[in-house]
Amino acid sequence: MKAITTIISRRVYLAALGLALTAGAVGCKDFLEVAPQGQLTEDQIRTDPAAAQKLVDGVYNAMYLGGFGPDIHGLQYIILTDIASDDSDKGSTPQDYSAAAEVDNFTLNSTNSVVNNAWKGYFQGINRANQALDKVPLSPAPEATRNRLLGESRFLRGYFYFNMVRLFGGVPKLDKVQPASEINNPALQQRATAAEIYQLIIDDLQFAVDNLPLKGATETGRATKAAAQAMLAKVYLYQKNYQQAYALTNEIITGKSGSYGLFPNYEGIWREVGANSQESIFEVQTGVNAACNNSAVELYTVSQGPRSGGRGGWADLGFGFNTPTQQLADAYEPGDKRREGSIIFITTARKGTVLWDGFRIPSKDSVEGFRYSYKAYHSRTQEKNCGNNDFLPKNIRIMRYAEVLLINAEAALQTGNTAAALTNLNLVRSRAGLPARTTATLANIWQERRVELALEHDRFFDLVRQESVQPGRIVPLFAAQGKTFTKGKNELFPIPQEQIDLSGGQLTQNPGY
Repeated sequence: MKAITTIISRRVYLAALGLALTAGAVGCKDFLEVAPQGQLTEDQIRTDPAAAQKLVDGVYNAMYLGGFGPDIHGLQYIILTDIASDDSDKGSTPQDYSAAAEVDNFTLNSTNSVVNNAWKGYFQGINRANQALDKVPLSPAPEATRNRLLGESRFLRGYFYFNMVRLFGGVPKLDKVQPASEINNPALQQRATAAEIYQLIIDDLQFAVDNLPLKGATETGRATKAAAQAMLAKVYLYQKNYQQAYALTNEIITGKSGSYGLFPNYEGIWREVGANSQESIFEVQTGVNAACNNSAVELYTVSQGPRSGGRGGWADLGFGFNTPTQQLADAYEPGDKRREGSIIFITTARKGTVLWDGFRIPSKDSVEGFRYSYKAYHSRTQEKNCGNNDFLPKNIRIMRYAEVLLINAEAALQTGNTAAALTNLNLVRSRAGLPARTTATLANIWQERRVELALEHDRFFDLVRQESVQPGRIVPLFAAQGKTFTKGKNELFPIPQEQIDLSGGQLTQNPGY
C-alpha cells in the first residue's frame, strides 16, 4: 500500500487549489509527538489502533503553519486580522513588507502574497482534515475512540473553513477526499456560496459537539465539547441566530460542558502560567520537547516584538509588526487593567520600559515604534524556550471563556434577555477593575469585545459582522485612521490570482478586485 501522501499528490485538483500535504511541525505535547501524516499507510491505519490518532494529530500540526509561506496562525494571519483592523498598524519601517502595507491601507489586489499564503495554508489544513475523516473509519480502534477522532477532525475543519469564509466569502467546498474519477472535475475548483460553506461549518461543529468529550476527559489541548459549542455559538452569532448562540454558550456558563471561569489576572492569560487555564476553551499548543526543540508557530512572537530603531544598540525583541494604534490605546476606560496587560508602551523617559520579567526596553530614541502587543510577548528568561526566537513556544488563544460570556451577553440582548446580558457583561468588566454597568446595550457590549479581545486576531472580522448588524459603523472607524474602507469590497479579501490561474479560470474574483 502506498503512503497516503503519495496517493493524494496525484490529484491535480489539489494543486489547482494551492494544496499540498506537508509534514508540519512536530509539537512538544504528547499528542503532537507523532509521525507526519505522509508516513502513514492505509494498511497501518487498518491494523494499528494508534495510527488513526497520529493521522488526526497531523491535522493539529497544520495549525503551526506560519513564517512567509503557507500560513494558518503566523504573521500573515496576524496581518489579515489585526493589521487589517483598527486595532493595529503594520509597524516595522515604512519600506518593510509592502504586501502587509497593502493590507493595512486597503490597497491590495489579487497578487498580494499574504492572501495567497493564507489561502494555501488553510486549504492544507482542510486537506489534512479530509484525509483523517476518510481514513479514521478504517481504524480497528473502539467506536467511541473513532467518533472522538472524527469529532476533533471536523472541529478543526470547521474552524479552518470559518476563517476562510470570513476572509474570502465563498470558497471551494472540499468536504472529502475525491475518487480518482473526479480529480479533473471543474466543479471541485469552483467556489461554493458563503451560505453553503457556513452550512458545512455548522454541520462539522455540531458533529463535534455531539461527539467530543468534556474538558478533563481528554488530553490537554485537544478539542472538547465546550470548544465546539463555543465555536458553533460564534458561527451562529455571525448568522444572527441569536437563540442558538445563547443556548450553546449558556451550557458552558452553567457548567454543563465542563468547569470554566475567568483567569484572575488578565495580564497572566498570555503568559506561560495562563496557558490552558480555567479560561482556556481552545488554544494552539506549543512548548519545548525533551530534545529542547521549540514547537511553535513560526515567527508568531518574534514578528510582533519591539524593534530597534534610532540609536539602536540593544538586543531587540523582534521585527516590530502589528503595532497597536493610538485609537486602541484610547479605547480603554480609566482604570481598565486590560490596557497595560495588552499593550507595551514605549516611553520617552530615560529609564525606558521594564517588562514583567525584568527585560528593559530603552526609551523611544532607541525603539522603532511607540506601542507593541504584550499578548504576543514570550519571555526569553522566565518562560520555557530553547533559544530559537523564530519558534518561541507561545500558545495562541483561539477561544476564551471571556468571549463566551460576551457572545452570550450579545445573544441574550438580541433575544430580549437583558438581565443575562448585563450579568455576563459585568463579569468581564469586574475582572478588568471597572464598575458594573447598569444597563446593557449593543454599543457597550461591542465596546467590551474590543478592549477584552484586542490584538487577539478577531477585530477585523468583528467589525465586518457588526456592520451587517448596524450599517454605517465601519467606514467612519477606518476614516478616523486615514484609511478608506470601501463597502461592497473590503469586507472580503481578493481571491489570489495564482489560485485563479491554477484553476484554469474556474475560480471567480470577489467584487472590486
